[in-house]
Amino acid sequence: MVDIDGVGVFLGLDVGKQTHHGHGLTPAGKTVFDRSLPNGEPKLRAVFDKLMAKFGTVLVIVDQPASIGALPLTVARDAGCQVAYLPGLAMRRIADLYPGQAKTDARDAAVIADAARTMPHALRTLDLTDEVTAELTMLVGFDQDLAGEANRTSNRIRGLLTQFPPPSLERVLGPRLDHPAVTWLLERYGSPQALRGAGRRKLVDVIRPKAPRMATRLVDDIFTALDEQTVVVPGTSTLDVIVPSPAKSLAAVHEQRRALEAQIEALLEAHPLAQVLTSMPGIGVRTAAVLLTTVGDASSFPTAAHLASYAGLPPTTRQSGTSIHGEHAPRGGNRQLKRAMFLSAFAALHDPASRTYYDRCRARGKTHTQALLRLARHRSSVLFSMLRDGTFYEPRTPRLA
Repeated sequence: MVDIDGVGVFLGLDVGKQTHHGHGLTPAGKTVFDRSLPNGEPKLRAVFDKLMAKFGTVLVIVDQPASIGALPLTVARDAGCQVAYLPGLAMRRIADLYPGQAKTDARDAAVIADAARTMPHALRTLDLTDEVTAELTMLVGFDQDLAGEANRTSNRIRGLLTQFPPPSLERVLGPRLDHPAVTWLLERYGSPQALRGAGRRKLVDVIRPKAPRMATRLVDDIFTALDEQTVVVPGTSTLDVIVPSPAKSLAAVHEQRRALEAQIEALLEAHPLAQVLTSMPGIGVRTAAVLLTTVGDASSFPTAAHLASYAGLPPTTRQSGTSIHGEHAPRGGNRQLKRAMFLSAFAALHDPASRTYYDRCRARGKTHTQALLRLARHRSSVLFSMLRDGTFYEPRTPRLA
């Protein structure tokens, strides 16, 4: 929670591309500032300096700390102001408590300022990021965009392969679309007829350089799928025209992600906490980058429980009289951090200690997802201690249930 003791003015900023709307409140709730600000350093600095000269400490709060909110936050820090972040979802829920249905920049800025004044527990701290972390944030965001594009393109290709029989061909190629040999194959032979016409021996020869160990097995699986069907469904030949284009796009996206991963790895080598994070089973280059950009050194979290709560990992209790009572998976939390912790827990199942903890949860009747969430919660405590002390992961001998 952000400490608001000694704050003279709560300046809520509803940020925009051209202008920001600022609303300033004293601790007593008196409005001392309410107007638009150009999105430029001189005007922003002049306002911050004027408020600091008159009221002392100024707390600048935004609901969007990245992109268009980056400049006012940087200028506010340089001017000597404190800064904080009110998550957009929390801001919208708080806004529903205020009278009126209008959605304006002035109203949003007033809600942000009053929420900071009356509900400081809803605020999040914004640590000053170094150059490495700032670059990582940009690269991680771009990598996630590429991952989404790869997922959409892959689903499109799988949908086309499912639409035209044999359906078993999709079951062979679909799960392997991340492999460059498969996308290369679909770029050149996009339909069942084209694959059959190329012949078994030719297909093995052309993909062997890209998949030395998988070439023969993959081609055998393809022809087994093709042999299951003897009829030709009308329209199947159009796959030769349609499939190569998304296959080429998918291959390009995968190539971009591989190049981006090399850049992220190079940046991680310059960060002092990178080796600490990657020493933990299940945490690779991309997951370490996400953790550094969302958690940092964990100094903004008083305890491991605060970190777990921020990630949305602890179960939520629901109780009403005697009819409803139980614990359920939480819906809130930082989605990016929660996903990284969940996937790293899944990747860590090869670790004996993590596997034992997971199996113990399953033995108590938990589903696969519930057990992984509990493992992720357990690992968040270990991660917090590692970041706090700057120590590497130390494996422990698992205890049997």
